[in-house]
Amino acid sequence: MSKTIVALDFSSKEEVVNFLNKFDQPIYVKIGMELTYACGLDIVKTVKDMGHNIFLDLKLHDIPNTVKGGMKNLAKLGVNITNCHAAGGVAMMKAAKEGLVAGAQGEDIPMCIAVTQLTSTSKEAMNDELGIPGEVIDSVVKYALNAKAAGLDGVVCSVHEAAAIKEACGKDFLTVTPGIRLATDSVDDQKRVATPAYAKEQGCDYIVVGRSITKSEDPVATYNFIEDMMK
Repeated sequence: MSKTIVALDFSSKEEVVNFLNKFDQPIYVKIGMELTYACGLDIVKTVKDMGHNIFLDLKLHDIPNTVKGGMKNLAKLGVNITNCHAAGGVAMMKAAKEGLVAGAQGEDIPMCIAVTQLTSTSKEAMNDELGIPGEVIDSVVKYALNAKAAGLDGVVCSVHEAAAIKEACGKDFLTVTPGIRLATDSVDDQKRVATPAYAKEQGCDYIVVGRSITKSEDPVATYNFIEDMMK
């Protein structure tokens, strides 16, 4: 099973199909807001019909009943992973899981993970703008413990927090880590970034890689290179 989830940060169905046609094997992909808002949820069926596994990254965050209803509908799409914001609280995360169970109707239930702190969030922004005191890692671990208490399968976090989350929540609690860059790449708008090799050292279950692969001159070779580092 692939440990690399490729972020399909495109704005059209044509771009997605052209990119995925380069691969002669199923891969794990992330469909986020940019692509969903451009193409609608029909893009999920397109990618699924091409044989790929899907992390639907829409980060639901609302009152519990609304999130439950949203997840109930997302469960019908047959994705592998979906998510919500841990900042919504334990009751909201429980409702998210309940919605997925209800929507799946006995079929495979998508894994549900919670976003802790975005990898673009610095300590200063967390303290001064969000009003959360302390270190980022303390907030992230607290959110992860809340997600586990709510019955979720894991969290989205930076590589730098993965080991602490495993220690607090157990080795079977999933860590999905964006902010992955090759050593030669720009960090762009991310703050807490890391290389695939470091992610492996920290015990990350899945890494999310976008521009390093999608903007590569040879996306397949770059994908395989990263996968080899994660083995």
